[in-house]
Amino acid sequence: MDLLSAIMWLTLNIYHEGRGEEQLAQVAIAHVTINRVEESGKSMKSVILKDKQFSWTHTKKSWTPQEWDALAESFKSATVAMQGHDFTGGATHFHHKNVKPIWRKKMVYIGQYGAHKFYKERPVIKVSNTKIKRR
Repeated sequence: MDLLSAIMWLTLNIYHEGRGEEQLAQVAIAHVTINRVEESGKSMKSVILKDKQFSWTHTKKSWTPQEWDALAESFKSATVAMQGHDFTGGATHFHHKNVKPIWRKKMVYIGQYGAHKFYKERPVIKVSNTKIKRR
């Protein structure tokens, strides 16, 4: 992972998804992004820009930050997340508390940080093909 590119894209994602949130919530947003990168093995940029994964990438006309203090806070949160423990328990999804996306019903709810609710995918339980004999 190219560190400079990764930190830039992670900072932009935090800025657009969690600007104005407390640092804990911003770091949780960052962990979701990092968890997706680790799951996919792809770059931070490609994970963030994947079609309709993060709302700002398909709803904003300009991705250029306008609030420099908020951008600096987002950068701080990105560096904390990249160096720290994932306290979200492996969250891979989040949404604002005021929306109710249909996908949330198929996920395991982890908790709420700031104005966002966090989830991870349900674990897959594999069942062997062993036949059970009945008496």
